Amino acid sequence: MITQYTWPTPNGHKVSILISELGLDTEIVPVDINIGEQFNPAFLEISPNNRIPAIIDHDPVDRGSPVSVFETGAILLYLAEKEGRLLPQPSEIRAYKLVIEWLMWQMGGLGPMAGQAHHFRQAMGGVEVPYGVERYSNEVRRLYGVMNRRLAETEWVGGDQYTVADIACWPWARLSRRQGVDKADFPHVKRWFDGMAARPGVQKGMELLSDKRGSKELTDRSRELLFGRGQLER
Repeated sequence: MITQYTWPTPNGHKVSILISELGLDTEIVPVDINIGEQFNPAFLEISPNNRIPAIIDHDPVDRGSPVSVFETGAILLYLAEKEGRLLPQPSEIRAYKLVIEWLMWQMGGLGPMAGQAHHFRQAMGGVEVPYGVERYSNEVRRLYGVMNRRLAETEWVGGDQYTVADIACWPWARLSRRQGVDKADFPHVKRWFDGMAARPGVQKGMELLSDKRGSKELTDRSRELLFGRGQLER
């Protein structure tokens, strides 16, 4: 059993899609980041960076006490390695290193830059910061270009097989219009995206807290919790 402490964001969906694809038993503990539940002491015990998602594995391979994991990249690697699926074995050094490279590319590039583009384009509450919009919109388009060139050469982001690298990238690509990107401008990305969208595991993973997705406009208090001094005063 895997307990997911999560919310319906791209990072939350990365983990819920992987768990769905692996067919693991799971339970969901919602962490409403709009009202500050990510700062609850019980959640900070398993996610000290006060970010969702985090998981608890109640059946670790060492048969010991439950194991908690935070940070989406670490969670994806932990579960894929445990199950021996959706990640090449380290002994397959060339295939393995490609998946790790593209997973780290998402963690350090596509995700953060897409998030910043969305922030400056839509989440500022009417405050316009033209430099921020231009800076991050341009960078995220560059990254889509990188991914498009990659997918012109190979079927999946990480190589010839569907892996955690694809699962990491897809939820962010799903929100491309919020980032100022039309996937039609990147045909190889669109082909890959549509193929993933048709997967039953992806569709099931996207059911994560679907009744909460997009259900609230950001309030001034939410912005303070997510982006402002509320982050610093905890």
